[in-house]
Amino acid sequence: MKMKLEGSYTALITPFNDKYEIDEEGYRQNIDFQIGNGTNGLLPVGTTGESATMTHDEHKRIMDIAVDQANGKIPVLTGAGSNNTLESLDLCKHAENTGADAVLIVVPYYNKPTQEGLYQHYKKIAESIEIPVVVYNIPSRTGVNMTPETLLRLAEIDNIIGVKEASGDINQMMKIIKAAPNDFSVMSGDDGLTLPLMALGGRGVVSVVSNIVPDKVAKMCDLLLGNKIEEAIGIFDLSTPDNLPLQLAKFIYLYQNNNIINHTSLYLSAYNPVPAVRGFHPGNWNRGWSHIFKYSLNLCSIRGSSASTVMLRIFFS
Repeated sequence: MKMKLEGSYTALITPFNDKYEIDEEGYRQNIDFQIGNGTNGLLPVGTTGESATMTHDEHKRIMDIAVDQANGKIPVLTGAGSNNTLESLDLCKHAENTGADAVLIVVPYYNKPTQEGLYQHYKKIAESIEIPVVVYNIPSRTGVNMTPETLLRLAEIDNIIGVKEASGDINQMMKIIKAAPNDFSVMSGDDGLTLPLMALGGRGVVSVVSNIVPDKVAKMCDLLLGNKIEEAIGIFDLSTPDNLPLQLAKFIYLYQNNNIINHTSLYLSAYNPVPAVRGFHPGNWNRGWSHIFKYSLNLCSIRGSSASTVMLRIFFS
């Protein structure tokens, strides 16, 4: 029986300590926070998890922690992509051996492969492992768009079960939904397009915002899967004065930088506690938010949130 890919999967941030090492305890606590707040699945070591800044050993260690901490409570769809097919296969086989439920494979970046090259890359990976494969199409980062025609060819391979679609092209997404097999899931790769995509037949989202408000994103997806569109719209109504977490979350998309979501997660611990974060006080909203943006943009070349965590602790102490 194929894995059913739907609902809200959180693209987990990766916390680092002030020695630039993975904060394993914090990572486990964040996973508990996600499970406790109803997220449907986890995506470790994706773009938001800063896989591009990790060694292979770190990448594999994050997979191990996520699978161990989730402990079968919710599915783990782990990032395992590369522009090198053999490197991706190594990560996929580790994911399979450690017990991940599925792997997310990004379209090979920088190389700019042909559509046939993309097909052969995914076909080789899918035929080499037994766990499901999910395609990740994000041309703004990879430099190449996987066309609907290529994706629909891949959808015919038994263990390629879906796509995280972040092309930004709703017409392309509609074409895929219309022509794909019924058990092939089209997931939004952009929080801002989740509602319209699911209204057209998409099955969920791999969400960044759910790092902050997993309960709200999961509830919205649940309503949309039940065709309760008007109720779902109400969840993300940013004009509601007391909807403070979502009003802040929308600023994430002003700057396409992982530090923004890391800092927002840290900052919102004062409002909706994230167990891995300590020492923040609700009285510092305005001062804190300005510092988050100031130092987020200055630290975009620094791995993870280690340096920013230190700065925020100074400002909020």
